[in-house]
Amino acid sequence: MLDPEEREFHADWDTATAEFVGSFRRSVGEDTDDARVVELVGELSLASARFRTLWARHDVRELEGGAATVHHPVVGTLHLHREKLPVGGLLLVLYYPDERSDSAEMLQVLASLAASSSNDDAAGRQLPVHDHGHLRQQPE
Repeated sequence: MLDPEEREFHADWDTATAEFVGSFRRSVGEDTDDARVVELVGELSLASARFRTLWARHDVRELEGGAATVHHPVVGTLHLHREKLPVGGLLLVLYYPDERSDSAEMLQVLASLAASSSNDDAAGRQLPVHDHGHLRQQPE
C-alpha cells in the first residue's frame, strides 16, 4: 500500500486495496494483540490514509478468485484470471491469461526476457520497457 509502483501496477487500485486489507483482517482473525500485527497495522496506519480508512471499516473478506487487470512496466496491461488453491495449510494464488490472448503473448515475452536475462546478467543487459503498445529498449 505504500509503494507507488503498486498503485501503478493495479488497474483498479481502490478495489485491490479493499480486497487486500479485508483479506489481511481475515488472516489476522482473533490474533489482533499479536505484537507483529500491532506493529504492522500501526506502521501502515501512520503511513497510509487509505489503509487507515479501510482498516477502520472492519471489512473481513476472503481473497476470491476472479479477474485481475494489472499494468506491467515491461509489457503493459495484462488481463488475467485469479484462482486460489489450498495446498497443505497454505493458499496458492495463480494468475493466468486466456489462451491465445494478447496477455498470453505478453507473458510469453516476459518469460523469454527472463530466460535470456538470466543468461545475460553478467553482460549488464537491461530489459525493454512497454511504450504504448510497443516494446523498446531502456535508454542507457
